[in-house]
This record gives sequence, structure tokens and C-alpha cells, in this order.
Amino acid sequence: MIKLNLSIFDPNTLLPHRAGIAGLGLALSVLEPNSAPLKWEVTEDSVNLSWDCIDKEAISWLLEQTYQIKEGYLNVPVLKLDTQGKYTFSEGIITTFLQHSKQRGLSKTPVTKTFVIEEGKPEISFNFRPLESCYYTKDFKEIFDSKGKLKQKIDLKGHHLPGLVEDFANGTYQESPQGFLCLLFLPIACNYYQLPSYCSALVIPQITNILEWIKQRQRYPSRSYNNFRSSGSGDSGLRFLLQEKLIENNKKFRVDFCEVYQLGKQQWDGNQSYLKQAVYRIKVTDKVLELYQNAYYLFPNQIRKNDKGETWLATSKVLPWIADNLITNKVWYAGFYEFRKSNQIYERKGLVTMTEYLTEEEQVFFDAIQGAFSAYLREQIVQAQKQGRKLDYKQVTDKLIYRLQRPNTQPEFATALVDVLSRYRSSKARGVGSELYLWLHRNNNWKQARDLALLAIVTYTGKGKDGKTEIPETVMQEIDSESEFFEADV
Repeated sequence: MIKLNLSIFDPNTLLPHRAGIAGLGLALSVLEPNSAPLKWEVTEDSVNLSWDCIDKEAISWLLEQTYQIKEGYLNVPVLKLDTQGKYTFSEGIITTFLQHSKQRGLSKTPVTKTFVIEEGKPEISFNFRPLESCYYTKDFKEIFDSKGKLKQKIDLKGHHLPGLVEDFANGTYQESPQGFLCLLFLPIACNYYQLPSYCSALVIPQITNILEWIKQRQRYPSRSYNNFRSSGSGDSGLRFLLQEKLIENNKKFRVDFCEVYQLGKQQWDGNQSYLKQAVYRIKVTDKVLELYQNAYYLFPNQIRKNDKGETWLATSKVLPWIADNLITNKVWYAGFYEFRKSNQIYERKGLVTMTEYLTEEEQVFFDAIQGAFSAYLREQIVQAQKQGRKLDYKQVTDKLIYRLQRPNTQPEFATALVDVLSRYRSSKARGVGSELYLWLHRNNNWKQARDLALLAIVTYTGKGKDGKTEIPETVMQEIDSESEFFEADV
């Protein structure tokens, strides 16, 4: 009798192996043991397999029950996916584990798919090449010897496990039978996201209790196309952890750590489109997840239609910037100075609402800057009226922004800040000078202060003494328009 013990606490296992063990446990949870050529036991930390038949018969039966190709999709019965879920899972697999043409066969004739993303909104339409064959449904001759027994060392292709091997000069990566078996079931434990610019994200969870994870995974909703479209790798990882938190609030067994593989083009290989570009290891607090959840709802994907009537799902430019800050334990607005320079159009409404989540110290500084900007703006309005011209809001705004973003050192920025606050006095800055000074000079905080100062000016929506907005109506209409705030789905 052959016996295999696959433990998530085996020191020879990596995160993908442990996730694969859990994926195997999930696959076994819906199989009928009485008709199987093997026996199994799934515990909190391991999956135990045994069989009396030859290895090939047992492994082949297990894979045939787990993976099938139906209607052009990779079908995994245990996942219980609807049509959108089957598409997102299949497309996710094709752009990660099955990215290489040797690993899958696609139909030469694409078919048009349409999905309803939101009731009352136009359908999303796109072309999809049905799956005809793939690595997980083949015979696996290369892993068995002539007698049908598992080889002691099995070659594992780099494009089978994204990012595993980048340089084949030293040969292929060799895996043990146990390790190889774990990786065969890794795909059903992962989440997949499509990113802008022909990139994809593969999210691998950290699993500490197999039985609890299986129960949780069985409560997953089917993956929608809207959820499949992500604005960035950090966004993908946080979205996955947020989903885990919303499904199960038991902190003891909840998945609170994951790795995100960002895959896309690399200059050194023109044959594959989804090579490893970066790896993110993400573990955040519930407070950070709550902040991300707010941002997620403020900067959602949007359905767009062009002049030809074609529709696509566009993603936010702001959300990936905020997510990348959160996964590196920075304040959510960190780097706004650089972000504004490279993104002249941003989702202003959402940014205004995000400023409600500043800390008490940040709020004092933020209010002081907005008070100074209000005083400055009133001065510019009066001057424009005296000269009989319309206020050039962008020009006067950029002028003050330039004064605050020009400094390159803490003393220079402190001097510029004091000059602005003293020249354009407001009640919001009265009596908080010591708080502003301490926050600005603590822990070399000046760059963060610069980001927050620029954000305060950009998100200003205050009203003058007459109760009317100080921002010209034409400018309000322009900045409230969201038609250019999103990247097209490519």
C-alpha cells in the first residue's frame, strides 16, 4: 500500500505547497470515497492519501474528478461556479498557470461573451477563445515510470508555477512526488485578477487550518467579472483579504496573509505575455482593511461605452495608488505629490470623501491649509473682479500648489508653509501653531505634510461668506465629470 502524508507544517513546504494541500482537501470534500481507487483523510493540518493500485491509476482518477473541460471552460465541480465564475476562473488560469501555449490549447475562433455587471447598465461584451485542452486534463506520462509509478524527482516547468524558474541555464526545477501533487491542486485554492495593461495577478493564500478553510471556501460567492477586473496588484491582494474578512470574522483561522504574483510582459522573453514582474506579500490590520473597503466603494469599476456602442469595464487610477500605500503601511495619501504630477486627472469626488478618514493631527493640518487656500482664493476673486475678468481657477490653484511643492528639504518646506499660513490667515489656523510645528518636524514628516497640503488644495470644496461656492461653476462641472477618470479595460 502506498501512503502519502501532505502536511501544511512540513518544513519542506512553501506557501504554494500549503495552499495546494488545502486545494486537494477541498477537491476531496465532494468526492464519493466508495467509488474511488484510493482512500483519504483530511485533518486540520494535513491530507493523508493511500492506495493499493498503481500510482498512475490513483492520481489520474483524482485529477479526472477535479478538472474537466466543458463548454470551453476549465470546469472544477467543487467550486460550483456560474457562467461568469467559470469565465473568470478559466481566464485567470490561462493567464497564470496555463499561460504558455504548450500548457493549453485554445480555439482559433473566438466567441463573443456578454455579461451583466450592474442592473440597468449596458452589458459588457468581449471576445473569448474557448479552452480545448490543458495541462490539468492530460495523461501526465512524464511523471510516471514505465510501470505507472511516480518518479522520485519530477521536472516542474517554470510556466506551470509562475515565477518559480526564470533562468533555465541550470535546468528545470525538480520536485518530490508529494510536492508535485500539492502543486497540481494549487490552482483551485488561488484567486485571479485581470489588471490593466495586459497584466494579471495571482493571489496565493496562507492557510493555517485546512478544515476551517474548506468550510470558508465553500461559502465563497461565484466570482463575477466585475470582481475579476482589478486596478492593481495591491488592490488585488487587499480585495482578497477583505473578502476573507467579510466571509469569516473568526480571526483565529481567517486568512490574513497572502502573496500576490504580478504577471506581465518582460523584455527578455517575447514569447510569453505573463511572466513574473513582482511579488507582493500582504498582511494588514483590520483597520487598514476597513480603510481599503471605504476606498474600494468610492473608486469602483465603471462601465464605459464608446461612439461605436462598444462597452468595456474601466478601472480607477486612484485605487491602486491608495492600495499600494496601504500594503506598505504608509498613510493612504502618501506620494500624492508624485501621483498628481503623473495623473493630471483624478477622481476628485472620491478623494474628497477619503479625507474624512484622516487622523486628528492630520485633520488639524488639513483644515489649516484649506483655510489658507480659502483666504487666498477670495483674494484672487476680488482681484479678478476689479480687473473685470473671469477667474482662471486652474492658474491660481497651480500657483499656490507650486509654492508648496517646490521645496526639496524640510527647512525650505517649513518656510514656504509658514509664509502661506501667515499671508493668507484664517480662523482654522488660529491657535494650532504648536500642533502644526510638532507634526511637521516629527520623524522627518515634511514630505507627508507636503502630500497632505497638496491634497487639501485639490479637494477644496469650501464656500465663501455668502454661502456660495468659491469655485467657478464651469470648473465644478469639469471636476465632477468622471468620463476621463478611469483607465480603459485592455
